[in-house]
Amino acid sequence: MANCNDSSKQILQIAIPVPLDRLFDYWPPEQHDPQTIKPGMRVTVPFGKSTKTGIVMGIADTGASSVDPKRLKRAERILDSEPLLSAGDLRLLQWASRYYHHPLGEVIATAFPVALRQGKPAVLQREMCYTLTIQGRQTGLEQLKRAPKQQALLELFHNRPDPIPLCELSEHKAALKALLEKGWLREQTRRNTPADATGIRAALLANTEQQYAIDSVVSGLGRFSVSLLQGVTGSGKTEVYMQIIAEALRRGLQVLVLLPEITLTPQLEQHFRQRFSVAIVCFHSKLNDNQRLSAWLNMQQGNAAIMLGTRSALFTPLQQPGLIILDEEHDTSFKQQEGFRFSARDVAIARAKMLNIPVLLGSATPSLESLFNVARRRYQLLPLSARAGNAVEPLFQILDIRNKPLQSGLSEPLVRLIQTTLAQGHQVLLFLNRRGFAPVQICHGCGWVSRCGRCDANMVIHAGERRLRCHHCGSEQALPKHCPACKTGELQPLGLGTERIEQTLTELFPGQHIIRLDRDTTQRKGSLETYLEQINSGQADIILGTQMLAKGHHFPDVTLVAILDIDSGLFSVDFHAAEKLAQMIVQVAGRAGRADKRGRVVLQTRQPQHPMLTTLIEKGYQAFADIALHERKQAGLPPYSHQALFRVHATDAQAPQEFLQAVCLLIQKLNHDRIQVLGPVSAPMARRAGQFRFQLLLQSPQRKELHHLLDSLLPKLVKLKQARNIRWSLDVDPADLY
Repeated sequence: MANCNDSSKQILQIAIPVPLDRLFDYWPPEQHDPQTIKPGMRVTVPFGKSTKTGIVMGIADTGASSVDPKRLKRAERILDSEPLLSAGDLRLLQWASRYYHHPLGEVIATAFPVALRQGKPAVLQREMCYTLTIQGRQTGLEQLKRAPKQQALLELFHNRPDPIPLCELSEHKAALKALLEKGWLREQTRRNTPADATGIRAALLANTEQQYAIDSVVSGLGRFSVSLLQGVTGSGKTEVYMQIIAEALRRGLQVLVLLPEITLTPQLEQHFRQRFSVAIVCFHSKLNDNQRLSAWLNMQQGNAAIMLGTRSALFTPLQQPGLIILDEEHDTSFKQQEGFRFSARDVAIARAKMLNIPVLLGSATPSLESLFNVARRRYQLLPLSARAGNAVEPLFQILDIRNKPLQSGLSEPLVRLIQTTLAQGHQVLLFLNRRGFAPVQICHGCGWVSRCGRCDANMVIHAGERRLRCHHCGSEQALPKHCPACKTGELQPLGLGTERIEQTLTELFPGQHIIRLDRDTTQRKGSLETYLEQINSGQADIILGTQMLAKGHHFPDVTLVAILDIDSGLFSVDFHAAEKLAQMIVQVAGRAGRADKRGRVVLQTRQPQHPMLTTLIEKGYQAFADIALHERKQAGLPPYSHQALFRVHATDAQAPQEFLQAVCLLIQKLNHDRIQVLGPVSAPMARRAGQFRFQLLLQSPQRKELHHLLDSLLPKLVKLKQARNIRWSLDVDPADLY
């Protein structure tokens, strides 16, 4: 305890990353002048039996503290000489904390890379880079035809005029060493590239719609606006982004580009590096702590001009903010599903408004919320209605597979189409949103099914590893040879997964190169890039995969796309399901016929007359969206109302229900009549990882009323005795109800 009771002394108000929604008061560190301490600096403080890294939110007189000055502890150390977060950054984080009703300390921790959360120095490390020597520039690639890895690396350096940092060369260590020994490369310390916008590769000639979109956003640089770039797949959205970015760079502004998946980052990064001679950094979970720290500090200090990142990059401080872009804005990956459950799209718009800069949302299949905001004139619509160049829209074909023989999910007409396409020298893409060999193992004798012991879900067969694995909690076991129930029955795979279809394709099309892209085959670092290179160089004949195939990839030789099973998405307890299925169909279809070859998209279904399917295929995504929005309006569902979802879990089934019943009683006492209370009900997956799961959904036509209720309700929940044996979370604007 500090022996300070002088009311004239100042205290620090500190946000600490703990699940308590309040600030904590401390005396400044010994012999540290409080006048030099500013909001946005990190500080280490004693907290319970440990030491935490917090952030200074304010400096106040002791009279402002609710704690007796004699009981206040002293902060240990101020970690920064200047604030890492500006007043604007802190204002955004405080807004996000209030909107999502999440503790401020944990929200602020989200804004920092791990190294800064751990209290490490906010100092840019000296980064080694490599560049061509004069001899290396004069060396032809043909000299390395017997060393293809060295040849590929040398080609990379020939195509990149700026030095390449070591962190980008982790897959080329042996080739790097060989080229250094030959004297074709040299090592140097990385220099920050000046932010000039001189293009390395010239911009493409924009068509009328593209030029209108470019001019609209460029004319709004320097003031807040939200634009929705709705372009059919292959319409040249990336070119629009890059021409707008070029103008922002010419004005000395920084640009933040957010992507839904890290799988898209290397591809887009390559496009950007070929186009702009500025410092470009990436920020996503596949980078190590030092790489993320370096990227964050380079943007914060104004050394880098462009950041490409996933949703975690959203809060990165910008010295000269100019523009925020969200590509594939409809993607639910932009919604954090655990901890601080924020929507990167919605917070990006709030941030742009605070910074008074434009935000650009791009998608071929915009979310219903964004289309609703266009209709309300909150967003400006910028349509791109035609594919770029000579590319034409693909032909859709519904294959009715009712009562038809299937080979691992492949109908006879589809097999014939695959044969015809391969005979023409074109590539085939098959999509199934289930990895593994088969969703379940079943006993032919007694009907036993391979269920997970900890979840209400089946164990999935992974035949190559001879394992059963639960895709929900991660538990796994060896593939049994005999039925655990009857000990005698024959065990058979039931249902389909990508691994099983790959096996069937190998038997049906011997000699064809088949690439399977799913989470199992792309776990090893660099494997996805290798597969994509094989596809784009024409080495692959059949590409089989899951969701990662639907997003952003350009496969010019693919002319046949088949979605093997769409029926599971037509019948769901979640009202978002139809929208997600329609988006998935259009996005996957967009991989067909991207160049001058017309594509065909085949949908296998047992529901050929389903109205959602017929509307989507005959009239397009916009017609589907109009009908879906009308249905949402009739039902009073978002975006015509606003939701907050309580999720509760415990090791026994009774405790979550008792807690949620107590929550309902509190809501009744608070007398918010216009708030709908739906539940408590069991979650769609009632048990997961050994935990029983229940939900309570709050819904209101007025956002303000819903948040007013939550403001009154949440402080009372921590005092409930029923809260002791359960874990609960609150999801504002949930992206799904699972």
